[in-house]
Amino acid sequence: MKRHEWPRFLLVLPLFVLFGFLLMAAPMAAQEKAAVAKKEYPPARNAVVTQAVSHIKIDGRLDEEAWQKAAVLELLYEWQPGENIPAPVKTEVLITYDRTKLYVGFRCFDPEPQKIRAHLMDRDAIDTFIMDDHVSFVFDTFNDERRAFQFRVNPLGVQADANFSELEGYEDFSWDAIWASAGKITDFGYTVEVAIPFNQLRFAKGGMEQTWGFEADRSWPRSVRHRMSTHVRDRDRNCLICQYNKLSGFQNISPGKNLEFDPTLTVQRSDAMDMGTFPDGELENGKIKAEPGISARWGVTPNLMLNATVNPDFSQVEADAAQLDVNTRFALRYPEKRPFFLEGGDFFLTPLEMVFTRSVADPLWGGKMTGKIGANAVGVFVTQDRINNLLFPANQSTGMGSLDENVWGGVFRFRRDVGRNSTVGFLYTGRLGEDYSNHVVGADGFLRLSGTKTFSWQALYSRTDYPELTASAQGQDANPFSGYALFGNFRHDSRNLIYVLTYEDLGSDFRADFGFVPRVDTRRLTLNVHPQLWGRPGGWFDTLAFQVYGSRITDHEGRQTDIEGRIGVGYTGPLQSVLQVFLLSQKILYQGVEIERTFNSGYMEMKPRSGLWYWLYWEAGDAVDYANARAASSILLNPSLEVALGRHLNLNVNHIYENLTLKGDRIYLANLLQARLIYNFNVRCFLRAIVQYSDIQYNPSLYASPVEAREKGLFTQLLFSYKINPQTVLFLGYTDSGIGTANIDLTRASRTFFLKIGYALVL
Repeated sequence: MKRHEWPRFLLVLPLFVLFGFLLMAAPMAAQEKAAVAKKEYPPARNAVVTQAVSHIKIDGRLDEEAWQKAAVLELLYEWQPGENIPAPVKTEVLITYDRTKLYVGFRCFDPEPQKIRAHLMDRDAIDTFIMDDHVSFVFDTFNDERRAFQFRVNPLGVQADANFSELEGYEDFSWDAIWASAGKITDFGYTVEVAIPFNQLRFAKGGMEQTWGFEADRSWPRSVRHRMSTHVRDRDRNCLICQYNKLSGFQNISPGKNLEFDPTLTVQRSDAMDMGTFPDGELENGKIKAEPGISARWGVTPNLMLNATVNPDFSQVEADAAQLDVNTRFALRYPEKRPFFLEGGDFFLTPLEMVFTRSVADPLWGGKMTGKIGANAVGVFVTQDRINNLLFPANQSTGMGSLDENVWGGVFRFRRDVGRNSTVGFLYTGRLGEDYSNHVVGADGFLRLSGTKTFSWQALYSRTDYPELTASAQGQDANPFSGYALFGNFRHDSRNLIYVLTYEDLGSDFRADFGFVPRVDTRRLTLNVHPQLWGRPGGWFDTLAFQVYGSRITDHEGRQTDIEGRIGVGYTGPLQSVLQVFLLSQKILYQGVEIERTFNSGYMEMKPRSGLWYWLYWEAGDAVDYANARAASSILLNPSLEVALGRHLNLNVNHIYENLTLKGDRIYLANLLQARLIYNFNVRCFLRAIVQYSDIQYNPSLYASPVEAREKGLFTQLLFSYKINPQTVLFLGYTDSGIGTANIDLTRASRTFFLKIGYALVL
């Protein structure tokens, strides 16, 4: 096939588009008629919040006098799966405050309290958390309809909290605040009680009366997951915060001194085998290392925060979820989990990921200032890192390397609100080392064109200089060089139709060493059309969605390197069931070889009862053998199971199976098993065991370069955790790792003992 020809499947894409719209024309027309009749939604209700008239003890009882005189809103509307229909159960949310704390209470009525789903778990274990009954509330403290703080609590008082940024669609549960919560299951349902210190929030400076945006939500999972709110949600408006209720009051509130000191002590000993003697050697005991550190947070004003850290403890007691690192072209991305970086992380968001803080590997110190002054949001971040980890992106793959030297890094981010829901911003990132530098500067914006349409854009310029030896080893330019990046995204979001048109242009010499950009030398154009139908309450489906997707990538010499077409259908229905099926066709130019592949993929899940969740992802059909630059066939299966064994014990098992073949002969067979068993003593304390086992079997005769016939790996971790709050913690743990080959049994290669103590001193 000639290079400019498209895969056969793409030639019939217009027929699928036409078929999809014809299929949906009659149902959509009927729904549109119904939509006309229901468009007159009541406005979001406002409330006045007054100061508490008595002391409040956070015990989940809501029996103090202060609650009797608190502002009350009812969660009157079910917005999912029903569309602003009357809520199936009654829920009340109560709000009051004193000078230093914000108080929120819930009364959640249930006709069958014995069916309430509630389990103990670690805070922010959000995938497990959302299986339970729970309540949530969100405060837009600047009332700018752009950012908000989200808090969730289940009937046992388990916490989850997140930053939410409307413009980027960003909901980050890695963010942590220090707050108190309690829950109590009763004969009428359950109650929740919360106290949030004002020094954990950001809000406008001054002692005058303030108005905040507010939403309260209840999740009631039974055969379907009913979600109820204090206001209607118009599916023909693609902004959420702009539909919130408004709370006025909050007069003379104070964050106090707004000082927090978080000293930590980490003690560890790592033992390892000299690989020159593997597998017959012995583990050599390492030295015991004690690393003290301290972080501090100061609220200069209620809306401006300063963070600093010296010799910070950035150790991760949570093992990264294992990813199958075989037959991949580009660098894998792991999420940030370290508290210092997560504070104010939403201030550094841009359409392209220019700030990825895991690029900071081993910092000696760091400082950060974030806040909002009027219509202006500002973020500044500086650090000194002991090692400089680098990505060397290209069109075909990602190279990786490190410079074992100190590197200085800095980020400056400015964003200004324009009009009611639009913004314009500026970004600078820089890294400096000996004979090394990378600077990125650019502008971006978000424009809300209407209630359903938005446009976002970004333009960037980079200047990079690598040391001569690094440039030579990685095939980079030894002289300073510059590059550019452009991004544009037009999006339409309405009740029955979503479509997105995106253009992205990353120059071959563009580098963003403070961000995560694993591929450059690309011009990408994508179109995603996503019609959807909404079912009736109690019907056989909740949503029925269709997708038509196309993407084309060329390099900067005009060669088409990737083209993809995809059609799919998605279903959600009773028993919280989900089914998505896709048919894909791709053509890839890899190392000068054009490879066509047609395959199917899909995802299914079900939550049939309390504490049980199972799901399966699959791919089957044509594939690419990247190690040998040729077409192949593949079957990939990723089943998972999560089950709660009573309120205290939780088991999660995930397995990845991939079989890559060439004309029936196996190229490799990969198995990756991950299992977590957690016993939660209470909301503060748990004991967790993690096992990750990998086994990859290769057929050396089908590889152009020598490979081991088999690679095995085993990682285990045992962790005891006690958390009074996210910063006052005790961790005691042990990790063990082993490796093996076809001729060597799985042999322990290293082990680590560790202890971490952290304390939050809040003034």
